[in-house]
Amino acid sequence: MYPHKFAIGQRAVLRPGPGETRPAGPTVSVTRQLPAEGRDPQYRIKVDQDGQERVVRESQLEAVRTPASA
Repeated sequence: MYPHKFAIGQRAVLRPGPGETRPAGPTVSVTRQLPAEGRDPQYRIKVDQDGQERVVRESQLEAVRTPASA
């Protein structure tokens, strides 16, 4: 089993997919840690802006940078 990088309640940003030229996606909150798919842990996330929920792989998320950690 592979360790999860994001904790429940942690905020992150959705990364653009391979080949996509759009900027980073919306800010999301991790609501649940799920088993890995291959070597990539999965998460249930909720989009902060509209409340939409979905499952994403860890490689699709990027930690939110705060001024103290930038």
